[in-house]
Amino acid sequence: MKKTLVRRLAIALVAPLMLAAAACGSSDDDGAKAAGAVDGGPVTIVGQDFPEADVLVYLYKGLLDHAGFQASVKNLGGRDLYLDPLKAGTDFQVSTDYLSSMTEALNRAANGDTAPVVASNDPAATLVELNKLAAAAGLTALKPAEAQDANGFAVTKEFAEANNLTSLSDLGALGQDLKLAAAPDCKKRPDCGVGLAGTYGLKITEFLKTGFGGNDTVDALKKGEVTVGQFGTSDPVVEKNGFVLLTDDKGLQNAENLVPIVNTAWLKEHPQAEAALDALSAVLTTEDLATLIGQVAIGREKAPDVAQAYLEAKGLLK
Repeated sequence: MKKTLVRRLAIALVAPLMLAAAACGSSDDDGAKAAGAVDGGPVTIVGQDFPEADVLVYLYKGLLDHAGFQASVKNLGGRDLYLDPLKAGTDFQVSTDYLSSMTEALNRAANGDTAPVVASNDPAATLVELNKLAAAAGLTALKPAEAQDANGFAVTKEFAEANNLTSLSDLGALGQDLKLAAAPDCKKRPDCGVGLAGTYGLKITEFLKTGFGGNDTVDALKKGEVTVGQFGTSDPVVEKNGFVLLTDDKGLQNAENLVPIVNTAWLKEHPQAEAALDALSAVLTTEDLATLIGQVAIGREKAPDVAQAYLEAKGLLK
């Protein structure tokens, strides 16, 4: 009897504390939302799998959570893995994307791998083409940011010096068989494998699907497993590792402004998402982007923390 009574008293004392703790947790969650934010329900943001994409998905998550959504994030290896589910709007509703790359992905999906390129180095003109293709695919491109990060191709300093390389034309003139570490979809892309061969005459005999930049690409280049690595032109790991980013002297790369891509049907039901994501595009610069990438890729800070600090510093979570 005494043991039973003690247990009952313990439960009676602990239960109010548990309720209080739960109330505190609920209050913290509500505090992340903007005043008067309408419950938007769940949303999943998809990005690719490299440090920049890690930051971007959490920037989007922070904004959408603040707007009243319950956002989750998913990083995949390449656009080819998420484009169809994004069109369907089932697994993913929002992607962190790039202006010309998404334009040409949709162009190839609609018109075949050999379709003429419609993206260009003009962001406004490319956005027009993207909007046409996106509308037909059930997607909507929101406001692009000033920030952009185009495809860049780097070699080790030793290889560059031994062969007197400064540009992609120099590399093509070598006439050597090359191995390239790059994103999974590089081989078929006009701004990557196809363009490197057609525009610069590069003889790429092997593609290693290490991703767009990232540790695997860095390691493959350092170990001599590949001759060339694909990186973002804003990626600070290129300089940190002593790599040489070869000049795109024939203008292969097009405008790659960051742009949120949203499933159209979902957006019609959740129009508040557009204002939330447009707010980031209005302030994010290329310099900001390079700083954020460096904090994660070099400083080893956590992407959610870096994203949260940036959104707070820019006053986007008030």
